[in-house]
Amino acid sequence: VQLQAYGGGLVQAGGSLRLSCAASGRTINNYALGWFRQAPDKEREFVSGISWSGGSTTYADSVKGRFIISRDNAKNTVYLQMKSLKPEDTAVYYCAVDKRPWYSGGFYDESTFASWGQGTLVTVSS
Repeated sequence: VQLQAYGGGLVQAGGSLRLSCAASGRTINNYALGWFRQAPDKEREFVSGISWSGGSTTYADSVKGRFIISRDNAKNTVYLQMKSLKPEDTAVYYCAVDKRPWYSGGFYDESTFASWGQGTLVTVSS
């Protein structure tokens, strides 16, 4: 599966952005999906995950209440709506497809994801 993330850009603190990630090559409808991010000189970290059906979502504490993950299985696409952005949200954001079909358990980390997109840069100015 190929993943194409887009929607990043430069935004002022307090602003909003919506990231999208479209999959091609095969359907991702029966797999959980996730967003990760990597800030300069930092390790990649989990941001949010969504179950295969969209019925269960998980967020890192740092983005809880500000970010919303969603998916449109008809479009083979996952979204990340980000609001109240902070300078510390500056990072390259990656989407990924979980290895586990039909997963809705809510536990995600890098080891559970198999396919990764190329990333989209989000820069939040203060």
